[in-house]
Amino acid sequence: MTLAAATELAAATNENLANISNTLIYSSMAVYTLAFFAYIAEWLLGSRSKVGRTAAALTPVKTAKAGKAAAPAVTVKKGGSTAVLERPKVVVRAAAGQRDVPDGPGAHGGDAQGDLYGRIAISLTVLAFLVEFGGVLTRALSVERAPWGNMYEFNITFSTVAVGVYLSLLALKKNVRWLGLFLITTVLLDLGLAVTVLYTASDQLVPALHSYWLYIHVSTAIFCGAVFYVGAVSTLLYLFKDSYENKLANGGTPGRFANSVLDRLPASASLDKFSYRVNAAVFPLWTFTIIAGAIWAGDAWGRYWGWDPKETWSFITWVAYACYLHARATAGWKGRKAAYLALIAFGCWLFNYYGVNIFVSGKHSYAGV
Repeated sequence: MTLAAATELAAATNENLANISNTLIYSSMAVYTLAFFAYIAEWLLGSRSKVGRTAAALTPVKTAKAGKAAAPAVTVKKGGSTAVLERPKVVVRAAAGQRDVPDGPGAHGGDAQGDLYGRIAISLTVLAFLVEFGGVLTRALSVERAPWGNMYEFNITFSTVAVGVYLSLLALKKNVRWLGLFLITTVLLDLGLAVTVLYTASDQLVPALHSYWLYIHVSTAIFCGAVFYVGAVSTLLYLFKDSYENKLANGGTPGRFANSVLDRLPASASLDKFSYRVNAAVFPLWTFTIIAGAIWAGDAWGRYWGWDPKETWSFITWVAYACYLHARATAGWKGRKAAYLALIAFGCWLFNYYGVNIFVSGKHSYAGV
């Protein structure tokens, strides 16, 4: 076999791997869709009779006749000739600034049927994750490089890592199954955007990207984004759950949707603590990501920092998350105020990836989208 023929055969083999990658990505989308419906079934068919812990903990007690909130019971102590009334203390918020209410029973509603659909959904999620991981791996093998040289590859890798983070938390026996429906919904949207708008044919990279820093810098950025995403979802759910608890504590009556969905979620205090922990845990790695990018820029362009749009928004994202973590640890800025900062910070991360890559040109613009 001649050298030219061998080269042509190698190129054909690479093209075959690229086609296999595309097939696997589409197949993972099909399995993720089945998982999506299984998560829907978990929420819809799970028992509603066991939902109501938050309402029971926060709704004021009603009198049987007048239907009005009953006054707290009192005890009478005699102090000489004077009767002293002592009202019991009603604990509404814990010392950390959040209410003392129990976590919800979960998406399955606490019954066997809902739990069965939830387990099926998890199994399908694991299968889809493995298929998508295969798609990312074959994409890498088709060009013999890291599979994140353009936005299409970044998207499929990002969604794979996000699902991997979710499954890892489950493997560590963390109660995060409530995250499944929201995660899979956005993963499907992400992959749909990747295979339609952002798709780029498998190709080699420009010389500036041929560096071991590609594996270090971009991989950490992808992992940080996946964890930030998990934190953002839990923060958003915290805001909804906190409003729900506020309404109950003030004697309001939430709608059927709120009672059915929000009451199954963990308490707002649990969601707030979870989002804070994941954001705080990954923030040092995001700091390393920026430092690694600066070192790579020094090797590739002869300067460590030049306020390129990608560099600028990476720093803005870092400042936003630093403000959130500082606010979360500062008295008076816990709860909703800090949560808004967390969502703003994740919005900065999203713009750093999508907005800067699509609408702004700079040194990080290599392969269009």
